[in-house]
Amino acid sequence: MKLKSLWSALAISAALLVSSTAAMAASYMPFILGSTTSDSVEAAADKAKSALTANGFQVVGSYSPTADVQVVVVTNDALKALAAQSKNGAFGAMERVSIVKRGGNTEVSYTNPTYMWNVYKMKGDIAPIQAAMEKALGNQATFGADEALSAGDLRDYHYKFMMPYFDDVDELEDYDSHQQAVDTIEKALAAGKAGVTKVYRIDIPDAKSTVFGVAISKGEGSDKNILSQIDGSGHSHAAHLPYEILVVGDKAIALNGKFRIAINWPSLSMMGSGSFMSIANAPDEIKDALEKVADK
Repeated sequence: MKLKSLWSALAISAALLVSSTAAMAASYMPFILGSTTSDSVEAAADKAKSALTANGFQVVGSYSPTADVQVVVVTNDALKALAAQSKNGAFGAMERVSIVKRGGNTEVSYTNPTYMWNVYKMKGDIAPIQAAMEKALGNQATFGADEALSAGDLRDYHYKFMMPYFDDVDELEDYDSHQQAVDTIEKALAAGKAGVTKVYRIDIPDAKSTVFGVAISKGEGSDKNILSQIDGSGHSHAAHLPYEILVVGDKAIALNGKFRIAINWPSLSMMGSGSFMSIANAPDEIKDALEKVADK
């Protein structure tokens, strides 16, 4: 019996290794177009929420950054377990779904789980999450970049020379305890401080982490401005939103805006209309807003 148990354990380990290796070997786009429908944004969002719930996900929040866009955020125990395995893995503790009215139709798209798993340098097996999302919402096409990016490129991603990497986080505030951090941010978000409000909260006790999804309503860094400036053509990248504040232990951090935007628009041009220059002040304004929320 002991030998049989050993072989079973080895077989499971080998299967996980093969799955993880496969996820590291291919190339990926940031988003997946699940379906296109004639339904209204509200009706399509309700159907998406039901399908996600039926496939083991928990809806933790939703909001409308513009009139023609709704973003739904989900997680589950498997995603939270993956998030707990790596440094700042809580940035990847959720999947974001966008429901967007575009060109007379409503598109349902979502963040590509394996793309984000690589971008955030996460460990474990992402394949079950990928399969569950595709089962719930479909997979008509992948999109979001001129060319798919390899796992190696994603795990060492930066937009251009001298641009930030995943580990170059914005340090927002230090606290006396994790609870003080969470309470401070909850209070600020409830008050709409700096035009920032809460979309969702996910707690990951095993990593002493809490991640907040936040809507930004003011300035060049606002959700509405980002979408209006760089999301006007092709399939919508609206599942880029919302941004995150991550509390790890007694510190609050956020991804650098230049990194956070670039991972969802990796082929965005530097100059011209609808380029990074059209949102040049957004990363700094996003950081300033999040710092005000985190200020104790």
